[in-house]
Order: sequence, then C-alpha cells, then structure tokens
Amino acid sequence: MEIHPGAGGTESCDWASMLLRMYQRFLEKNNYQFKIIDYQDGDEAGIKSVTLHIEGEYAYGYLKVENGVHRLVRISPFDSNRRRHTSFASVTVTPEFDTSININIKEEDLKIDVYHSSGAGGQSVNTSNSAVRITHLPTKTVVTCQTERSQLRNKEIAMELLKNKLYQKELAEQQKLKKEVAGDVSSIDFGSQIRSYVLEPYKLVKDHRSKFESTDPLKVLDGDIMPFIKSVLKM
Repeated sequence: MEIHPGAGGTESCDWASMLLRMYQRFLEKNNYQFKIIDYQDGDEAGIKSVTLHIEGEYAYGYLKVENGVHRLVRISPFDSNRRRHTSFASVTVTPEFDTSININIKEEDLKIDVYHSSGAGGQSVNTSNSAVRITHLPTKTVVTCQTERSQLRNKEIAMELLKNKLYQKELAEQQKLKKEVAGDVSSIDFGSQIRSYVLEPYKLVKDHRSKFESTDPLKVLDGDIMPFIKSVLKM
C-alpha cells in the first residue's frame, strides 16, 4: 500500500499521515501483519510518501477497495485564520504475486540509486547509503526501500516491489485491451475521489461508490473502515 499527498503542500501531507494512521489502526484491529518499507517526511508536517507491506488473510481482497483518491474537508490547523480547507491524498494497493511468475527485467533497463535513509529520527536512522531507489527506464516505474540496514537486502526488496508493479501494469494493459475490443468506453479515472471525510461544517464520511455513510468520522479515522470496505464489495 502506497499513500501520496495531492496538491496542497503541508495540508495534504498532514492528510496523508492521517490516512497512514487510519490504516495502521485498521490493520492492528484486524490482526494483519504490516511493515513500513519506505517513508518520506513532509517538509513541515505529515508525509510526502509511505509504502507498507501487508500480510494476512484476504489482505488484498479487502484493501483493493481503498485504491483511489481520498478527500478531507476540515478547519486547517495550519491556517491562522481558521478557514476551511479541502485536501486530497491517493492510495494505491498492489498485490504481491507469486515469485515464480517470470517478469523479464533487463539490467540495462534499470537505474539504481543509493542514498541516506530518512525517517522519524532517533537511533533508527541509518547514516550509511543503504536506502535504494530503482527506476525501470522503459516504464518509468520507480520503487524505493530503506527498511533494512543492508543495501543488498534493500535492493532485493525493491526488486520484488518492481516485479509486482510491472506485473500489475501488464495486467492493466491486458484489461484495457479487453475493454477496447468489447467496446467498453466507461472508465474510472484514477483522479476520481472514492471517499470524502468531512469534519467541518458537519461530520460525515461518505463513500461515493456505495453511498455508505458514517456520521462519526473520528471513529472511521481511528481505523473503523471495514463497514465501508464491505459496502463496496457487496456492490
């Protein structure tokens, strides 16, 4: 699972960190194992990006529902005039495929960078160049990993992430071709918001696909999202 803030600077970075907390609470409540494998702090607050590796029964089956743009409306804590702000963040969920699937990645198609790990600070920060960023040049797919102290191990994890993403991309291309052949012109744009979390001037969380609603956004932001997930799956 990847979370990225949309346009809006500090406000959106803070919203991305709120979403990260919401998913962490959800995963803990449902006994899923998870690990943060890449984390980039925001310039002033929140996060620029985060990637989690999640394991558990039906993890992808449930969490694929969260794919899309999430919208927050609230009185901004960063606005001295206490005005209402709207923020956006995107969530991308990719399944982990069987490693026996053959994805042919040529060495000359890769650009590999190493850099200092960054994170929440303290003793856990790694001061050596162990973090790894791999760019697959033909598709411009970028993956990063900085969770391990070993550069070699970070590279191995990043390569697995890259394989998964390229496989997902290939499946998406096949689906696109099928739709074109079938004459299906309807498509859901990645930029379309799937859920709104309104804290001001009223309190409401609404899923725009299933129309499921909750008037307790704080409970939802504390990880109570299973009713929303199930409402979409039941569609």
